[in-house]
Amino acid sequence: MNQLETEATEQPEGNRFGLMLFTRFPEPGRTKTRLIPHLGPAGAAALQRQMTEHVLAQVQGAAQRLPLALEVHFAGGSQGQMQAWLGNTVSYYPQAEGGLGDRLVAAFSQSFALGRPGAIAIGSDCPALTCDHLAAAIAALHRVDVVLGPATDGGYYLIGLRQLEPALFEAIAWGTDQVLTQTLATATAQGLTVELLPPLTDVDRPEDLPQWESIVAGSS
Repeated sequence: MNQLETEATEQPEGNRFGLMLFTRFPEPGRTKTRLIPHLGPAGAAALQRQMTEHVLAQVQGAAQRLPLALEVHFAGGSQGQMQAWLGNTVSYYPQAEGGLGDRLVAAFSQSFALGRPGAIAIGSDCPALTCDHLAAAIAALHRVDVVLGPATDGGYYLIGLRQLEPALFEAIAWGTDQVLTQTLATATAQGLTVELLPPLTDVDRPEDLPQWESIVAGSS
């Protein structure tokens, strides 16, 4: 058992890092819209459902080994629908109103209000994320202000903070290949120290689907 795993078994709830999984209820036509022309509304929703279940299983396993408090922040659907889908062992929070930046600020603010030493936000569209990536993120947050997991499309699949930094989520061109660059520029302007994790691929477009297919093949 390594040091982080020992911490997981010894830390009281308030000393755990918040791990906020952002996802959407898999309603056809309302999710994975960039994949609808390729998969159809039902196929895109099925992919959303499968990837969320995969990522949740990964992070639930990680939360057994690492000092993490797992939360699911959802859009679409209701809390009852989310519980019926993903079970009753997870804390659910509806995402705030507004753009992605507004929703991230609200989630981080909520996590830090609980007295967390740090908080990490991830999405459900990076199925290659593992416990090792989360362990590296926690370790980084003992050294720096911000940890980012670069996505190969120019965004990020993970962001972790030691305290609320609203500026990191302002004036960002969400959904473009400039997200990571703009976030790093803001961090520099704010005098924040940053550490980067290994890059991973978000599954958002038809050309990303082989990434998911290889993960499914590897786990079957």
